[in-house]
Amino acid sequence: MGEAQELPADNINDLKVENSPENAEKTNKKSSLKHYKWWLQMILYSLFVLAGQSVGTLLGRLYFDNGGKSQWMATLVQVVGFPIMFPFQYFTTPKNHHFDQTNTTNTFHLNLASFYLATGILLAADCMLYSIGLQYLPVTTYTLICASQLAFNALFSYFLNKQNFTPYIVNSLVLLTISSVLLVFQKDPGDANQTTKKKYVIGFLCTLGASAVYALMLSMTQLAFQKIIKKETIRSIVDMTIYQNAIATIVIVIGLFASGDWRRLEGEMREYKLGRVSYVMNLVWTAVSWQAYSVGCVGLVFKVSSLFSNVISIIGLRRRRFWRRVFTGYDDGVEGVAMVLAVWGFVSYMYQHYLDGLKMKEKNSGFSDDDEVGQVALVAERG
Repeated sequence: MGEAQELPADNINDLKVENSPENAEKTNKKSSLKHYKWWLQMILYSLFVLAGQSVGTLLGRLYFDNGGKSQWMATLVQVVGFPIMFPFQYFTTPKNHHFDQTNTTNTFHLNLASFYLATGILLAADCMLYSIGLQYLPVTTYTLICASQLAFNALFSYFLNKQNFTPYIVNSLVLLTISSVLLVFQKDPGDANQTTKKKYVIGFLCTLGASAVYALMLSMTQLAFQKIIKKETIRSIVDMTIYQNAIATIVIVIGLFASGDWRRLEGEMREYKLGRVSYVMNLVWTAVSWQAYSVGCVGLVFKVSSLFSNVISIIGLRRRRFWRRVFTGYDDGVEGVAMVLAVWGFVSYMYQHYLDGLKMKEKNSGFSDDDEVGQVALVAERG
């Protein structure tokens, strides 16, 4: 029992081949390919978040500025676009897929269904709160309050996701928060939204509540990937986007009909300042934009973390003002400082991921040539 068993010569030769420099080189190439694929996916999801958020917010503001008054409709378009994801769901399903036995139990399906139901309801409430805030607040104030979701997310990530706050990540969060706070010191010339003091307070509280709920949803999504789903596939991202938005759509449609707001939609479309076609196109492209945003957010949570997904969202809050500055030449100095701080914060966060990548690379590096004989002997002894 205690004696080491001698491996046949053929087995030892096989082990030498497996640990040969050629195989080590192949392993390193696979690792590098996987690394580049991760970065490519992360960039793609980030673009979805940035583009979807910018276009969705601008079209939402355009809807209210040109005669749109239905908060239910403004909420519905944020989630109703999920059917465009069905083709992606079909093409991301493996032809010969076999579900893991651990994921076919009734408990797994019950937990997953409960998660989709809870987050779907939260998403419906969150979208309604954001719609009220966007209707009652100037875009500058709305953007500033939305930035508070970063602080909420940091809190939830610490307790729910065991987020490790390194100095670089803390530096990033501080800089991004300051960058957003600077918005309060400048007046956006394109922001003509005027509202009463009562509606302003309602909009402020609703946007703040929406930011907290959204941050909670991101942390819950990361927790679900870790504890329930446990599958690193694009199909998981698509499924989560579809089911969450489908449940939220059902909840919002019930509210739309229960409130009687649906009766006013025809008149609203008729009186829309830009015309009926523009009214419909606004709603359609708003729905498409928010679906792209949803996929990007879930993808970043899946690939990195809920906190990183929120960091990209905060960067996206600045895009509208940045492009206005580029194309109109408007600049009051504060905008430039805020942009520098935002970029600095983003680079700080990415540098932490670079350091983490180096550590992982060192851990996953293969054995050196000097260790080859020792590995063969170790396997022989364990045999």
